[in-house]
Amino acid sequence: MLSKLAEETKNTILTMVKGAGEIGVALQTAVKDNVVSVLKGVGQITTTATGVVSEVVQGAIVAASQTGITLTTATKNVATGAIKGAFEVGVSTVDATQKVVTGTIKGAAEVGGDVASVAVASVEGAIEAAGAIGANTEEAAKVAIMTAVKAADEIGTEVGQDVRKALLSTASLPKDIVKAVLG
Repeated sequence: MLSKLAEETKNTILTMVKGAGEIGVALQTAVKDNVVSVLKGVGQITTTATGVVSEVVQGAIVAASQTGITLTTATKNVATGAIKGAFEVGVSTVDATQKVVTGTIKGAAEVGGDVASVAVASVEGAIEAAGAIGANTEEAAKVAIMTAVKAADEIGTEVGQDVRKALLSTASLPKDIVKAVLG
């Protein structure tokens, strides 16, 4: 069940994205703006405060599932936008990546989506966002992969195994980093 913040985010995102010509870009921008707004509203950036990023992302994933855009496309855009937004207000890339990846995994589980595909898209989005903001993409990839596996394991052992397999078999991810993280 979505938290109040996640539900509000879902409704905001649905309103902003409906009718947009390029849904992926609109979704990325809407999520980025929403994360910035929520974090600025919190005031001081602390670990507790950045926990809301996960809720915003979860709400965005649920909203995206209701727009007709594929969950994997939505996830990559949500992750990219959320990390850019969190970074803009002073959240570290590592903390933002952890919160965002966790939120995408929880959101996918909430809507009954393919968590393994969402995990891959979330890692891709984290790497893309890190590159766009000038952060270390290798570090972002490591953090995103570890977080995706941890979040998937919390859902269930089988889901965790599916995520590991998907991460290992995806050509777009840096194989050396995936193998180093997953062993």
